Amino acid sequence: MTRHAPAQHLEGVGGEGSRVVVVGATGNVGTSVVRALSEDPTVGSVLGLARRVPGWQPDKTRWQAVDIEPGGDDLVPLFRGADAVVHLAWKFQPTHHPAETWRTNILGGVRVFDAVAAAGVPALVHASSVGAYSPGPKDHHRVDESWPTHGWPQAAYTREKAYLERVLDTYEHAHPEIRVVRMRPGFLFKRAAAAEQRRIFAGRLLPGRLVRPELIPVVPDLPGLRLQALHSDDAAAAYRAAVALPVRGAFNLAAEPPLDAEVLARVFAARSRSMPVRPVRAALATAWRLHLVPASPDLFDAVLRLPLMDSTRAMEELSWEPQHTAEEAVGEFLDGLRSGAGMDTAPLAPERTLAQRLDHVADRVMRT
Repeated sequence: MTRHAPAQHLEGVGGEGSRVVVVGATGNVGTSVVRALSEDPTVGSVLGLARRVPGWQPDKTRWQAVDIEPGGDDLVPLFRGADAVVHLAWKFQPTHHPAETWRTNILGGVRVFDAVAAAGVPALVHASSVGAYSPGPKDHHRVDESWPTHGWPQAAYTREKAYLERVLDTYEHAHPEIRVVRMRPGFLFKRAAAAEQRRIFAGRLLPGRLVRPELIPVVPDLPGLRLQALHSDDAAAAYRAAVALPVRGAFNLAAEPPLDAEVLARVFAARSRSMPVRPVRAALATAWRLHLVPASPDLFDAVLRLPLMDSTRAMEELSWEPQHTAEEAVGEFLDGLRSGAGMDTAPLAPERTLAQRLDHVADRVMRT
């Protein structure tokens, strides 16, 4: 693992206003949150923390490369004097080695929480997820923030999101002076994150340009395939409100309509066809075992069990309302796939050519 130089305290820039630190600031949600904060006149400065400093430079923003894992950089000097810390850092891969994602997501997350307390930061906004929820209803009933957050134990992503919910339960009792907010969004999409999400879930060998309506004639209608999505910029608006307003607790974030086979077929200009889950899961499990796709069959199982969320609390207490439908968010993501969209940050780097992806895979094989 590459080690960075010890983190140094950076003074706020941009004049008067609140100082906000964003951990995991260069990915799908992080870039949207940093942009939203930098455009807020009540925010004086934003300090973006990530493993690698990006070329992207929004107003009022400074960058610092940090390692949040155990033995990594001291976060306390970076947090000291901040009005809020927004924790977004998350590692999705390698799904074949969950101990590695645990080290970043759980142990790194705990280091962030402890540093917030040690630095005397009054507010912590944490990126939880719909994935933290226990299995629930898929029909017209929507669950609110009181639904159990035990996740789906077989999938690393949902297991880790649920574990951090338990950590924060204890943390809030130990630090009642800190205003803790837990954001629980549905699946997040935007055009610039398309290449990153393809790499995370489909793998590097699938060219985004192949994801075209004419090449996807059928969308499988699987039992349980009904989930919620949201544009990343809409999620960022909720994060910005959570930083500014004196709120606490959890907030569900989702746009309409829920994504089922009918809606997805409309997005792809395709038709839906009922299919049993077992053969689809078996095909995914085989591809995952052969390292052809990074998304594990356990995550597939979890997705089919996620409940539908009620976002009323966010709308009422954060004065929040999504500006994009879930269908529009997915459509923008697909457009980004086809065009090779991205941003000048390491996680959102534009799509590579097929030759570059094959070189990358060959290099990994040689290193194995």
